[in-house]
This record gives sequence, C-alpha cells and structure tokens, in this order.
Amino acid sequence: MTIGGRAVTADTVFDVVNPATGKPFASAPECPPERLNEAMEAARDAFPEWRSDAEARRACLRRAASVLQEHVSELAGLITAEQGKPVTEAAHEVFAMAIWLEHHADTEIPAEVIHRDGDARVEVLRRPIGVVAAITPWNFPLALASWKIAPALLTGNTLVLKPSPHTPMATLRMGELLRGSFPPGVLNVVSGGDGLGAAMASHPIPRKISLTGSVATGKRVAAAAGADLKRVTLELGGNDASIVLDDADLATVADAVIENAFVNCGQVCTAIKRLYVPEHRYDAFVVALAEGAEALRAGDGAEAGTTLGPLTTREQFERVRGLVEDALGRGARAVTGGRALDREGYFHAPTILTGAPDDAPVVAEEQFGPVLPVLSYRDVDEAVARANDTTFGLTASVWGADADRAERVALRLEAGTTYVNTHFAMVGPQEPLGGIKWSGVGAEHGRWGLEGFTDLHVLHRA
Repeated sequence: MTIGGRAVTADTVFDVVNPATGKPFASAPECPPERLNEAMEAARDAFPEWRSDAEARRACLRRAASVLQEHVSELAGLITAEQGKPVTEAAHEVFAMAIWLEHHADTEIPAEVIHRDGDARVEVLRRPIGVVAAITPWNFPLALASWKIAPALLTGNTLVLKPSPHTPMATLRMGELLRGSFPPGVLNVVSGGDGLGAAMASHPIPRKISLTGSVATGKRVAAAAGADLKRVTLELGGNDASIVLDDADLATVADAVIENAFVNCGQVCTAIKRLYVPEHRYDAFVVALAEGAEALRAGDGAEAGTTLGPLTTREQFERVRGLVEDALGRGARAVTGGRALDREGYFHAPTILTGAPDDAPVVAEEQFGPVLPVLSYRDVDEAVARANDTTFGLTASVWGADADRAERVALRLEAGTTYVNTHFAMVGPQEPLGGIKWSGVGAEHGRWGLEGFTDLHVLHRA
C-alpha cells in the first residue's frame, strides 16, 4: 500500500484470483484500522500545503500522467490478470487514465463575478473540501480511479483510494509508481474487503466520499456519510435500455448493439442491457444480433485474438448463469449462447435471449454480463413506457434513420444521458456522466464533476 508516500504492508493478506483460470495469482494486503487511520491522517496533514499551490498541483498531475505512459504494458498486464479483459483493452484503460490526468492538469477553475457596481463586488469561488475517500469497482480499476483522482487533486483535495478487493493489484502498483509524482500524503492507496470501504465511509476525517459501485453499496455509503454530513458522489450502475425505431438500418445498428452490449464482457454500467425492437422487424434483428454474438471469441484476455474475456468474479459468473437459467425457465429462448462455457475460469457464452417477460430478473435488473434480452414492441409509446419502467436511470439510446425523430424519442427517456444513433460513446473528461433514480447522486467529469469536489464560497466585498 501507499500511505504518506511510503510503502506499507499489513500482517494479513488476501488472494487475488485470475478470472480466466479461477485460481489465485497474487495476494494483496488487508488494511487494518490503524493503517487506515495513518492514511487518513497523512491525507489530512498534506492538505494545507497541497491546496495552496494550483500550479504545483498541475505539474504533479502532468508528471503522474507521464509515469503512467511509461508503464502501460506492465499495468495492462495486471489489469488483464485480475479483471479479465483483453490486454489491448486494458492498455487503452491505462492510456485513458493518463489522458484524464493530463486533461485536468490543463483545466481552469475560474472564479465567477456575479455582481459588480459602485457599492459591492460579489464573487463565487470554488474551494477544496478536504480529504476525499474514493472507492472504486472491479470493472475498470484504473480508469475509474482516474475519474476520482484527477478532479479531486486538481481542485486541491487530498485522497485515500481503495480499489475493489477483486482487482487491487494494478491500483496498488499505480500507487507505487506515483509516489514520486505527488508530495507525501496527497495520494494514498489502501486495499481490503468491504469492511474497509465501510470504515472509510464512516471515518471522521474525510469530508467527501466518491463511490462507483452497486446500488446496495451506494445506499450503505450514503447512510454512513449522512451521519457526518459528508458530501457524496455515487455512480451506481444502470439497466440501460436501447430502442430501435422502425426505420433503423439493420446491419449498422446490430453491429453497434453487439459492440455496446458485450464490451468488457458486458461489465459496463452504461452498456446496453435491454433492446426494444419493432414487432415487424424483430426476427431479422434477432438473426443479425445472434450472428454478431457468435463472432465474439471468448478466451483468456492475455491471449491474442480474444474479444470476450471472462466475468471478473465467481459471484458475478454465478449470478449471470442464474439469470439466464431463470429466464429460460420462464419461457425465454437462447438464440445463441445460454450457458456457461465448459472450461476453467468464469466464462459464459455471449447470449441473445428472446421471449423473456419484462418482469424476469434478466430484464428488470442489471445483468452486468454477456447477456442481451431482445424485446418486441408494437408502438413507440409502449417502448418508451417499458424502457422507463425501472428504478435505474443511467444511460439509454435510440436508433433511427430520421435522427430528429430519434432525438424526440430520446428526450422522453428517463436517464442521465440519452444517445441518438450511438451508445456508450467514449465519455470524454469534459462530458458529464451522472444517473437519476437509483443510478446515482451527483455527476462526474466536466465542470459539473469538478464542482462536486469543491465547496462553494461567496466573497462579498463592499
């Protein structure tokens, strides 16, 4: 671990499993309470000086981005070993982290003068909150860490970061590599199980919690943070709907849907998880989607040619398998896939389901796996109503040849982001991402994400 700029071990360790084999390949330290206190205190002690020099902060972020770019291959290998994605995708993730740091190094946080006359001048400023506790999930260990590190540090906060216990190795190594990029205590990296995350959320030192994770975890973190009135940003996933209109081009849309439903083995909170297709075009779309799913090559992410890695955890593997079996028991049909692969590791065949009822968990819940239920509809009003009938609201999309018509439908969907003729377009550091309903609180990226790491301060001068 990295605490106060130092390498810190722990008396207890836990296994980290390679999902392609289902076997441990490394061990990580289990951070005890006293070490967590050290990390929080180091972040608190580093805060006054760190907040005082914006140009020094920018220089540190640029230096950190350069270090990451020098270690892409090493970090990508660790991501693939612990998370499962193809190594080329893992390398893109490392590059994305460097891009996020560089972008924020060049981002200004302007003051805003809202009133000026002969009697008074009123200026709105943004000030750092203090120590931020950041908790990241296992689907994009470094990319999602950068979504917290870059804006938190740019705005003058210090950070204690905890990765998922399923994927701690790349994050711990990142902490090691960046020890020389930041002053001691500015970026601390600890590892451990769910109990450590709960301890961070209830710890008295941090003034903000930034979490990407499940709804259940988000509710627990919000409750713990609320007891101390900590600020929170919660990105909690979604059950993202996609509506195909009757004038959509079959080949183009089918290819895009496969890409955006099965990327990272479907383990993306913004991936397509429910597809609504007009009745009279349903059969043709199902055939095209099945062909696309069958073309995916499942395998170890470290092997050349793999396009679909394993599910990351045994728990997620069992959940996806259970959702598919439940749907089949309710009368759904697996046009392709529909089963776990007969090999070691946590592999499930890419699956296209037809005939699943709306109340089946595979439709009503977030699957987070290589499974896509395809649902037919009679008219657009029905499709919109069914797409909105969920407690989630992260992203959604609409596909059609008439883009203006598709946009009008998209604006009726209840989601933080609605796409037209695309889905899961690469989120840039300037474009906000945030969910409604149970998909989250607050936003990440852009001016809106930056402001989430600050307190508003009004300077009124007479």
